[in-house]
Amino acid sequence: MTISERTETFFGKTVQDYNGGDPASGPGLVHRLVLDYDDTRSLLALLDEYLSKVDLGQLEALILGLWNEPHDNGPNEALDQLAQLAPQLPNFKALFVGDMTYEECEISWIVQGTRYQHLLHAFPKLEALRIRGSTSLQLPPVTHAGLRELIIESGGLPLEIAQSLAQSELPALEHLELWLGDDGYGFQGDVALYRRVLQQLRTPSLRVLGLRDAQIADDLAAWLAHESWVASLDTLDLSLGTLGDKGAQALLASPYVASLKRLDLSHHYISPPLQAQLRAAIPGVVLDDAQDPEDDHRYVAVGE
Repeated sequence: MTISERTETFFGKTVQDYNGGDPASGPGLVHRLVLDYDDTRSLLALLDEYLSKVDLGQLEALILGLWNEPHDNGPNEALDQLAQLAPQLPNFKALFVGDMTYEECEISWIVQGTRYQHLLHAFPKLEALRIRGSTSLQLPPVTHAGLRELIIESGGLPLEIAQSLAQSELPALEHLELWLGDDGYGFQGDVALYRRVLQQLRTPSLRVLGLRDAQIADDLAAWLAHESWVASLDTLDLSLGTLGDKGAQALLASPYVASLKRLDLSHHYISPPLQAQLRAAIPGVVLDDAQDPEDDHRYVAVGE
């Protein structure tokens, strides 16, 4: 699997591309700023044009899609511009940076921003932050009282990002989704590290937890199966990783997992008999995209 399609909905709104001109309007739309391959404009120039044509006081959400040579250039100028304009954007609540398909730029090649701490400080009412790509990404420990959703999609999540999250304070968090990836593309970490992340970021309101695309999926499942707080979740998402029978058996034996509304294990290496047991024991289990359980070389779904 690769990321082959752009996002169609974000923050409860339908996504529409913006490449210049007069943007379509409507309360149910969110615009994705996207440049063509041969466009000579910068992302900052496109952002400035877009912001000059919308009601800043009503803007709630925005997506930054393909920018100029994203394998070489990051979005810092655009992030700084948004932060600078924060007083004029009182209702800005959601931002997605890096909505690109693999044809536009492989996830592990996307050069990300270093200004997210500054951005979060500028927008205390921000509710959702989604980041795709982790090359050059910097996210020092942050405190943010309003953030409800944090998603970091990566082919290999760097150690420093997880360590920073383990020192952050996000008391309103309802949805945490991290794509851990493969050590061939930058992943570093173990269950002990992600236990610290959840000890720090798990809130009474957390309902969706995704530790996706993980080459340590079996170890994560074995850990989570023994955590009583898992029963308070609506969704546990361990999809896109290398989960096999070891992790599946731990989940089956857990007294906490069966109550989940959704347990997503898509892209897995679980044997057919255990798949049948999971379906019988956990009504909300999703077992799409089964891989060969006899394969000695197991791959995460999204790496490069």
